[in-house]
Amino acid sequence: MAASETEAAQQQIDEIEALSSIYGEDWCVVDEDEKIYCIKISDCLDRPKWTLCLQVILPPGYPTAEPPIYQLKQNLGESILYLWVEKIREVLIEKAQSSDPEPDIKKTSEEDDGDDFLLDYQPIQEDPIKMLNCITSESQEVDEELPSIHHGNPITDRRSTFQAHLAPVVTPRQVKRVLEKLYENKKIASATHNIYAYRIYCEDKQTFLQDCEDDGETAAGGRLLHLMQILNVRNVLVVVSRWYGGVLLGPDRFKHINNCARNILVEYSYVPSVEESSKQAGKSKKIRKDNKKRTED
Repeated sequence: MAASETEAAQQQIDEIEALSSIYGEDWCVVDEDEKIYCIKISDCLDRPKWTLCLQVILPPGYPTAEPPIYQLKQNLGESILYLWVEKIREVLIEKAQSSDPEPDIKKTSEEDDGDDFLLDYQPIQEDPIKMLNCITSESQEVDEELPSIHHGNPITDRRSTFQAHLAPVVTPRQVKRVLEKLYENKKIASATHNIYAYRIYCEDKQTFLQDCEDDGETAAGGRLLHLMQILNVRNVLVVVSRWYGGVLLGPDRFKHINNCARNILVEYSYVPSVEESSKQAGKSKKIRKDNKKRTED
């Protein structure tokens, strides 16, 4: 396998693990060998009126050289082609109205939303020069106050325990202070691995300062950071501690790391839960209908 294909394969694994932790039971594997997956999408939680299944096929070159192949499926009995076309038209109109005269491709990829995923995919890339320029210089005033640190509910599997810790951060110095504070806790310091990732949004540069650490759990930090990129979180540090229980977990260890991280991000409102997203979508739809009705009246 060529180096580019190996890189693409690893990126696919990272994204699949992240999406699995995000969508939970709504994510399913149709055919692992053929890289076919399905995401169930509903307009609400209780007795949904509309339910779609987004079936995605990942070609060998995705995401570096080939786009994903997707199909939208719906329960029989509904005429939906018109709705599909109009929904895509709505997305295009919104993109056209919100775009700048000279679109910033990198910025668009960082702020990609769910509707855009159906139309296009661009891997998230960061400019290392801009990232370095974003770091606060020694001469600038920096808030050195220790941010509040929160601890998530642990997950235990075959005697291995995983627990996430979260802190709001806006400077690299705060990241360092939080890590030092966590390591003052003997239990956390004794963990087999303390994997972490952070993302800080720099308003003046309109880019992200981000980094991650495996702490001996190979590729775990990069996968955690990839999850945070997909969720588009900002100004937050997530640390996941793992206490090894003597039984090898294989790929399940990455699933637990991602699930711990996402659970604490949802708990402290850095990302909406699936339930909240569905409710918000329903509210937005109702508001649009009410506005349309008032206009017609």
